[in-house]
Amino acid sequence: AMAAEEKAGVGRAPACLCVLCGLPATGKSTLARTVLSAAAQHGWRATVVPYDDLIPEHAFQTRAVEDGVALQDHTEWKLHRHAVLQCIEQFMKKPEVLAELPSKCQINRAAWEQCIRTLLQPEGLDHSCADRTPLLFLLDDNFYYPSMRYEVYQLARKRDQLSLQIHWGLESCISRNQSRSEPIPTEVILEMVKRLESPNPQKNPWETKSIYLNTTDNFQKVMELISSALSNPLSPVEDNTEQKWWKMYSARLKCASSVVHQADQACRRLISEAMKTARENQVSSGHMRSLATQLNESKATFLHNLRKQLLQETSLTQEEDFDVERVVKRAVDVFDHEKKEILLRIINDHK
Repeated sequence: AMAAEEKAGVGRAPACLCVLCGLPATGKSTLARTVLSAAAQHGWRATVVPYDDLIPEHAFQTRAVEDGVALQDHTEWKLHRHAVLQCIEQFMKKPEVLAELPSKCQINRAAWEQCIRTLLQPEGLDHSCADRTPLLFLLDDNFYYPSMRYEVYQLARKRDQLSLQIHWGLESCISRNQSRSEPIPTEVILEMVKRLESPNPQKNPWETKSIYLNTTDNFQKVMELISSALSNPLSPVEDNTEQKWWKMYSARLKCASSVVHQADQACRRLISEAMKTARENQVSSGHMRSLATQLNESKATFLHNLRKQLLQETSLTQEEDFDVERVVKRAVDVFDHEKKEILLRIINDHK
């Protein structure tokens, strides 16, 4: 969460951006509703910012399939996420034009208007002084990469705010999901576990205002942390530690992205070769589908582990000494070995 202090003589209301970070079915939305119901008692105007409702479904859809590999346009997805933060920023700058979206904004207008309606007409509060009442934005999404959360933190910096993040564990996620009327497949959740990089206050100095929840039993602690955020806004000037972290993370991310992209292209070629070899061996259509599925799953796991490993490599901070071609070849050799084992197993099963 992030909170902006009211400046003397300016009359701007404090604002708090609270990041709800975690897997599906961990209780983020339930907690958000609980906080909303208690907001008026604390004298806050509060709203939930549901990314799933704000970002159009087509931003998450697959663009094409190549050799059984689903392709997705992550650039468009990122632009939509950025547009959400633009809307929040504009709201804090000019609350008198809340219903207007930034130019070229691609989020769901109806969903955004629903978000701000509770801020314009807060229940249980005196509307005559609503513009001076503290604001609370509950950002409801997975936020599984640190870079996603850092963008929110940077917005807080611009508005003199403080960072607060709330995240949950896997145990509560699996349990809550099983009790849903339409549960998410467990394998999907387990796949997201691989992607989730939880807040790490020890490693990332800007994540110090984070708490870990495994149940909603710590609701009072959440409210205390939000109150603290509203009372202690961030300084708009980054300290050297944060600047050093972001420079290092950006360098690692740039190198990792380059390696993973090239490795992905190489793996696609290896998969195409494997599919061609299987057809030459007259493998049945059923076994061909199984081969494609196993190779794609193996590639996805391989690329995820490669990215995670690269982001932890201290050598990536020295980009000029980093041999991308060598690292890609060494990594792809590992996948090539896995590919050959899968192909041989499929061909033997067919025979």
